[in-house]
Amino acid sequence: MTVQIIRSKKELRAKIKQWHMQSLVVGMIPTMGALHHGHMSLVKETQTLVDKTVVSIFVNPKQFGPNEDFSKYPRQESLDIEKLNAANVDLLYAPNVEEMYPDGFLTNVSVTKITEELCAKSRPGHFDGVTTVVTKLLLQCLPDIVIFGEKDFQQYTVLKKMVKDLDIPTKVLKGKLIRDEDGLATSSRNIYLSPEERQIALEIPKTLKKLTEDIKNNILPLQQLLNNATQYLLNCGFKEVQYLEVRESESLNSVTEKITVPSRILIAAVVGKTRLIDNMPINSQ
Repeated sequence: MTVQIIRSKKELRAKIKQWHMQSLVVGMIPTMGALHHGHMSLVKETQTLVDKTVVSIFVNPKQFGPNEDFSKYPRQESLDIEKLNAANVDLLYAPNVEEMYPDGFLTNVSVTKITEELCAKSRPGHFDGVTTVVTKLLLQCLPDIVIFGEKDFQQYTVLKKMVKDLDIPTKVLKGKLIRDEDGLATSSRNIYLSPEERQIALEIPKTLKKLTEDIKNNILPLQQLLNNATQYLLNCGFKEVQYLEVRESESLNSVTEKITVPSRILIAAVVGKTRLIDNMPINSQ
């Protein structure tokens, strides 16, 4: 099967309208390309639930800060198309910047409160870029379901809230976090890591796993456990630990003492020049 490639919203809407008139269920996986097995796992999850699968590829300039890696973010459309063909994806939507943000574009979609901490502290404006582009993608496609990976857990929570608040008629699903064979959370940015940096990066999932066990066993007060883990990662060679926190899974409210509802440990840390994020669930106690 050869994936159909569409680059304009007009063509996309016509195709989705045709499918919906045939009572076909449409699922969407928004991506920035450089597809890896984490993305493809989302495709497989979606295909079990829908009749037609749409993958979008758009490297969104609005979610990159001035000192971030927009210009060097990996772009490999030909290879991505091969992967989509192999996975029997029905449609690739790959607009350019002019299609998404034509001359005179002035609108910004913003979610407050849950976008003001965690990743937002080191990436100001990032979530406005994400919510704006995803709003446009969903309105251009109007899929029945959309899926976001749980590795970007704050992003998933923000987008779920946005879709609910704006009454966008799309069901938001959470895709399972996928790890490479060595345990590192799968990410397009992992290619930036040198072999030595990757060995350092592996301390993230190891530390999160140990933390979940120590928290469940109430080894030390929660904040002390987090402080000790942060110092351990710095000693391992991380340039910076931007945050290491426990948050309630549903609300992203901060947890500082006893865990009473399902929660997650979330982390962002820098090794070399590469910023990595990860998270791990903690069962409520």
